[in-house]
Amino acid sequence: MLFFSWPETLLMLIAALLIDWVIGDPKRIPHPVVWIGKWIALWEGKLLPRPAKRLNGVLLVLFVTGSAFALTWAAVSLAAWIHPWLGYVLQTWLISTTIAVKGLKDAAMLVYKPLSRGDMEEARKYTGYIVGRDTDGLDAPELSRAAVETVAENAVDAFVSPLFFALLGAAPLAMLYRAANTLDSMVGYRNDKYLRFGWASARLDDVLNWIPARLTGLLLGAASVFLPSASPRRAWKSIRTFARLHPSPNSGIPEAAVAGGLGIQLGGVNRYGGVVSERARLGWPLRPLEQADILRAIRLLYGVSYLAMGGLLCGVLGWLWQAGWKP
Repeated sequence: MLFFSWPETLLMLIAALLIDWVIGDPKRIPHPVVWIGKWIALWEGKLLPRPAKRLNGVLLVLFVTGSAFALTWAAVSLAAWIHPWLGYVLQTWLISTTIAVKGLKDAAMLVYKPLSRGDMEEARKYTGYIVGRDTDGLDAPELSRAAVETVAENAVDAFVSPLFFALLGAAPLAMLYRAANTLDSMVGYRNDKYLRFGWASARLDDVLNWIPARLTGLLLGAASVFLPSASPRRAWKSIRTFARLHPSPNSGIPEAAVAGGLGIQLGGVNRYGGVVSERARLGWPLRPLEQADILRAIRLLYGVSYLAMGGLLCGVLGWLWQAGWKP
């Protein structure tokens, strides 16, 4: 059957997080998000050229998220019908593909490593893989800022949100979230091409991330205890002070938390296709931003995942205690 018990769901989430910590996303195994991206591109090609852009954008959201949920539900149901353990295994693996703590760390390290040896061209190349801004000519502090902002913002998209929805609805709901997030990353832009067509994708992503983003802010502040130089109190104060200045209703929360916790300032001047964009400055510049802040942001990300793992384990122990188990 598809709907597992609460303890079974907790155990599958624990296993999924362990898989991500240790293995991440194997390069040789087809990834569901890649399939989702191809499905989006297919429907975009059919719907974007048509009139009624906003309505077609709504249809795109319904097709893609509905397909992601239904296909995941069907696959897990079939696996569980064949054998319950096959259902557990498939559901656990699918949930692990929606989480990307290790993948986010690896992407940030591709920027950090060339920076640490002074290879600016390679650092700019890999920074261009994770941000949309122009990277030509960026110096080491700006490249570090881009990487730190990416880790901070994606702590929501790559970890807390998929885990949150997996808790609510296991793999099908986690995959629906991943589909919505992929839609936003592909068509949710405020430009001439996607302003109306991508409106529904961007708004759905905002709605789905609303609660997880705020949970992430709390967890990032708490995770600051893992860094001797970071401050939980300053992280939470930074959220209250600066998060509302960010154009996104959600992204400003984790970015402000990381900036405040580390005592640095994020935001500032970015360039997109040569066009200057001024982003709100988040946090207090108590010290200059440096490349080591990439490592500190990664440690905060992992701190959030450790806290989440602790919460999942406490949930399992609570169930065992209620069931009569005594150590």
